[in-house]
Amino acid sequence: MKRTIKEIILRVIILLIGLTIAHLGVTLFLLADLGADPFNVLIQGLFRTIAEITGIPWLTHGYTHMAVCFLIIIVLLIVDKSYIKIGTLLCMFCGGPIIDFFTWLFGSVIHAGNPFVIRILVLGLGCVILAYGMTIVIKSDSGTGPNDLVAIVISDKTKKPFGIMRIVVDVCFVAAGFLMGGVVGIGTIICAALVGPVAGIFLPVNEKMVNTIVDKFMRK
Repeated sequence: MKRTIKEIILRVIILLIGLTIAHLGVTLFLLADLGADPFNVLIQGLFRTIAEITGIPWLTHGYTHMAVCFLIIIVLLIVDKSYIKIGTLLCMFCGGPIIDFFTWLFGSVIHAGNPFVIRILVLGLGCVILAYGMTIVIKSDSGTGPNDLVAIVISDKTKKPFGIMRIVVDVCFVAAGFLMGGVVGIGTIICAALVGPVAGIFLPVNEKMVNTIVDKFMRK
């Protein structure tokens, strides 16, 4: 059934809320300085490589994030533009600036100088927050982030299971990022082991929440 403009706007707002929550989790990952999720391992590697080669003073992790997402969108426009939704664009282009904002907000409190136990707790909290926000994004049904999107496209084109393709994409991101100087540590391992199962717990909860919100507002 075709969606109305009102429903599309509502679902995008829900996506943006989930996106903000998810990137708070990602920021906690990065500030704990114990590794990062696969996509941000890639972004870290690119950021450090470009910064060392060019010395661009305004370059940030967030701007590098946006540049990589822009390249992914160009490739998708060439391969199959039907995968790109308004939420996809928001996920890709808003994520980097959100990370920069939260880094500025919490960077003086959470950093590599904190005790290891505190950093582990921050990283674990980041996993839970990321999983919760990520499931809101998915259940908004308005688009998704780069990891899932790349895996979905490859899965559809190769007719291979999405789960396997997501693992392949994450391994490739980590390997490429590591070779360029991205941080792969205990945080990367915890992310791989914890985010998926936690997201599985939140998915039905957030699906019900999103459907309730949409149904309530659509009846008005």
